[in-house]
Amino acid sequence: MSAVLERPVVPARDTTATRRLLAGGAVAGPLFLGVALVQVLTRDGFDLGRHPISLLSVGDHGWIQIANFIVAGALSIGLAVGLRRIRHGLVGPVLVGLYGAGLVVGGVFVADPGLGFPPGAPEGIPTEFSWHAMVHNVAPVVAFNAIIVACVVFAVRFARSRSRAWAAYSLATGLVALAVVAWPTQAGVSWRLAVAITLTFTWQTALALHLARHHDV
Repeated sequence: MSAVLERPVVPARDTTATRRLLAGGAVAGPLFLGVALVQVLTRDGFDLGRHPISLLSVGDHGWIQIANFIVAGALSIGLAVGLRRIRHGLVGPVLVGLYGAGLVVGGVFVADPGLGFPPGAPEGIPTEFSWHAMVHNVAPVVAFNAIIVACVVFAVRFARSRSRAWAAYSLATGLVALAVVAWPTQAGVSWRLAVAITLTFTWQTALALHLARHHDV
């Protein structure tokens, strides 16, 4: 993955800020996944086989996952700004920013308790949703669609610059994440969402680190 996209021109005064934006984008994924994993393993009654990660935002310690969504989303939006600074074009950075915005919205607007979590919550999916849960339910759809399309957009750009390995990696990430999320069954949906989040955040981290190393930013 040594070939890079065309080298943009960045004013010297913006170098430090751009590097920080890319570094924040690289940190977003490991931070989000690490904090979520600790909660999955320690929150009483949480079962990833039944409960989506979003439900970690509910209950006495829900503020941890709320903050996790918001911080990771803000760092991803910052990455989008950094990508815009060092790249020609608009679509890719906008899609990454939209992904970050979806994470922020998913944190601000909390899901309703359900599926027996937190302990004492009704079993099953709620028959009626609160207004904030309805907003929350839209956020992951927007975020996932945005990052999947972003993977394809970057794959095209890498292919045009003859960075074949990065083009293949970006395209594979987008297609596999799409297949995992869109699999036509509800069985294991929470696990599949977790896998898709891991795939896309890993790609985001790798992309940020790659561009930080290979561009004068």
